[in-house]
Amino acid sequence: MRARMALVESKIEFDVYEISLRNKPQEMLLISPKGTVPILIFYELVFDESLKIMKWAYQNSKSNQSMSLKPEDNKVACELILINDGKFKESLDCYKYNERFPQKSKMEHRGDCCLFLEILEQRLMNMPFLMGNNRTFVDISIFPFVRQFANVDKEWFDNSKFTEVKKWLSKLTGSDLFRQIMKKPNFD
Repeated sequence: MRARMALVESKIEFDVYEISLRNKPQEMLLISPKGTVPILIFYELVFDESLKIMKWAYQNSKSNQSMSLKPEDNKVACELILINDGKFKESLDCYKYNERFPQKSKMEHRGDCCLFLEILEQRLMNMPFLMGNNRTFVDISIFPFVRQFANVDKEWFDNSKFTEVKKWLSKLTGSDLFRQIMKKPNFD
């Protein structure tokens, strides 16, 4: 999701191929032996991590509105993405797939996730986006995982204390950019 958002926002044309991760095509594994998605192939370059795809897209943007804040330019941005892609994602997987991680209850895993949401909530109390008044690379990087978290128990999330996070999430899911990437590709 975040790789697609970066590519669309950067006005870089790309093709989408649906992959069943239960039945990975041999061609995919030859390109990227990791066997994970997304994968972006640009001539001889292969990017098989969404953050790398995002960075490449914004560096090669054909848009006048390319990201004003690059994460490597800001220590807070780097830390937020690092926590998101590390501890938060790990806790989110445990929360979503609790039956695979029985060492803690589902609520304890949710509590671990909430530690990061509290950081986001504090940042969003004084600004509409994580780094200021405009959506940046950081928002695009983090938002898909917070969206996943919200959808695990929508009723709980909707009634949670994370008022600012809910507003931020709503802005992002209501954006034209999000609507564009959520359109199902036509495979005819």
